[in-house]
Amino acid sequence: MKKHIRFTAALLALGLCVSTAVSQIPVSATEETAADTSAQVQAADPSIVTTNGIAGWPQATDISSTAAVVMETSTNTVLYSKNADQALYPASAVKIMTCLLVLENSSLDDQVTMTATGVSGVTDGGANISAQLDEVFTMEQCLYAIMVASANDIALQVAEHISGSVDAFVAAMNARAQELGCTNTVFTNPTGLPDENQHITAHDMALIMEAAMANDTFRTIAATTSYTIPATNVSGGDRVLTNNFTMINNTSDGYYEACIGGKEGYTQASGSTLVCEAAKNNMKLVCVVLNGASGATDDEAIALLNYGFDNFAPLTLPDDDFNRLSGGTVIVPNGAAADSLTTEDTAADGQIQRQYYFGGTPVGTAILEDVQQEKDTAAETGTKNMKAAQEFSSSRTYAPYYIIGAIGAAFLLFFLFLMIHVIKS
Repeated sequence: MKKHIRFTAALLALGLCVSTAVSQIPVSATEETAADTSAQVQAADPSIVTTNGIAGWPQATDISSTAAVVMETSTNTVLYSKNADQALYPASAVKIMTCLLVLENSSLDDQVTMTATGVSGVTDGGANISAQLDEVFTMEQCLYAIMVASANDIALQVAEHISGSVDAFVAAMNARAQELGCTNTVFTNPTGLPDENQHITAHDMALIMEAAMANDTFRTIAATTSYTIPATNVSGGDRVLTNNFTMINNTSDGYYEACIGGKEGYTQASGSTLVCEAAKNNMKLVCVVLNGASGATDDEAIALLNYGFDNFAPLTLPDDDFNRLSGGTVIVPNGAAADSLTTEDTAADGQIQRQYYFGGTPVGTAILEDVQQEKDTAAETGTKNMKAAQEFSSSRTYAPYYIIGAIGAAFLLFFLFLMIHVIKS
């Protein structure tokens, strides 16, 4: 069955590439009908895959999952978007935010003692590592348990350890999501277990994953296939944790060599969810797939990542602006040049933020020095200095400085006249 799914994924990836090629080949009048029919088969409806509606954008096919996004991490350019702002259940993708918040508010060698709060996660119907009351783990071991084994008992315990209560930790999760720019995300627990009030969007999840993968420790943990927790003060032996995330497991049919970390989950309410990051062709892409069929989301993620890597590339713009402070690299369709871009400038605090657009969609930014403002400031400073100098002189004399100068010159001439007269005599 899995082989059949892989074959389907291969056809999906081929469709993504072929549709791009078809959309860029000019056709004669006699071929127009056939070509239009082919394009309708290959390219998804722009009202569904909204990035297909961008002028000049490589056309992509649809996937069976409800929502998905592919986003380049250095510019936040969205390469593929399907229902990216639709609120859906996240399942254990929630644990990515849980780990991010833990990493930002603790040390890896912190000692975490299991209480009734954490132990309740052993019997809540989700994944766990059978942690026991008063058992002690390091925070590092807890993070691996959460990401590798998807342990709900440990997720609950670190929440209480960090914030004093699970509710306080959840409030911090929601606040952090807003800081990252999430617009339609509500967390109600740190585990991802079903809750009708807990939801996220594919785009919001991409922003959270991007922030998490910027953390070196998280990146290492998210790429780990197996981890061993040695015997603790309570347990009598090692716990060997195995990661079921197929895209980083080189023995799995769903292995993707470019994948550098991720997590997938499933509940009946959420369906299959998958979040990952991959690095290739001088780009890092985050891919999020939500509400998919079990066993299919990894295939769809692979197809979407291939679409991104095969059809887009970073373009470093010429440094025509000698005052550019940072940025200036954009992500554009293969073959696009600088003259295909438009810009919009926003000035603030002596700097200009320049947003670059391709076909009306944001593809990168640059920070420029506001030269005009600096010139104006320098001119204003010069005027102030001149005025201050004149005020300084006038405050210490009873006559204008040019009269004093004239009197001084007259005395000098008189002195020279006397000297000449003495010499002659």
